Amino acid sequence: MNKAFVLGAGLGSRLKKLTEKLPKPMIPVFGKPLIEYTFDHLNESGINQFIVNTHHCAKAYTNHFENNHYKKTPITFRHEPVLLDTGGGIDNVSELLSPDPFLVYNGDILTDLPIINLLNHHIANKNIVTLALRTNGTGKHIALNSNAGKVTDIKNLLNNGNIGNYQFTGIYACNPQFLNYLQHKEKHSVIPVFLKLIQEKLLGGIVIDDGNWWDMGTRTNYLEAHQILSESKFPNYLTGDKSDFKKNHSKESQIAPDAKIDKASYIGKGASIGSRANIINSIIWPNSKVTSDSQLVRCVVRHGQIAKGKLENIDV
Repeated sequence: MNKAFVLGAGLGSRLKKLTEKLPKPMIPVFGKPLIEYTFDHLNESGINQFIVNTHHCAKAYTNHFENNHYKKTPITFRHEPVLLDTGGGIDNVSELLSPDPFLVYNGDILTDLPIINLLNHHIANKNIVTLALRTNGTGKHIALNSNAGKVTDIKNLLNNGNIGNYQFTGIYACNPQFLNYLQHKEKHSVIPVFLKLIQEKLLGGIVIDDGNWWDMGTRTNYLEAHQILSESKFPNYLTGDKSDFKKNHSKESQIAPDAKIDKASYIGKGASIGSRANIINSIIWPNSKVTSDSQLVRCVVRHGQIAKGKLENIDV
């Protein structure tokens, strides 16, 4: 399996106003766009072709990836003028995905779970789709027969009496036959398609609790991830870059000698922090500014913005 479709077209409404001028997968995490962690994760797993759908602030992708490559891996961007949802988005790139097996990866997650476990399980079992699941998380909506490795329901929509015990990670492996189950050129979710596959006993699932996993769709999770990453060995697929998470600032930022910045914060490239500023569990995006004597607690300062005074739980 060497192709991956990354869902990048969402509006990021739960992250407003952080996503007013950026698609959600482009928000910086320790100074690096979230989607680049996805690409690194996929590369490590043997994926060497990326396909990304776009909609909101689509130029942010093409401006950043000017040659339509990440490192040596080609990226094909497919714009959706009208959002097609998950099923419609996959159908919209079906000619790029077929006739080979492929991986689907939500663009708003940050994880280093071992994808190879999913791929091996999918190859060993005759399922059309195999979901990567976890036992932890708030969205335990997937019911699984672990002995058979088969998903049996989603949110009890098939009335099997089981609302689910597992969290869906947003990563799944697909055989090309999956494309035949999708509605052609119509907006639709993959959930009804998954339900049909369940009824045909063709939707597999594997529990992968190794590694870390975050849904980065909320500012709470976004800030929490930075706090945990500053004290962790994440990600396990970037051995050479692990030390970067121990730094709380870019080498190209300007920080006053008497400013205080805790380990859970990050100061982006070209950002400036004024004298006596105190930055606590806050993320300062590139080319932004925090004025002297300011105190920020759990704040995000977006590109080019200026933060001043005592601020808490505010996005500037």
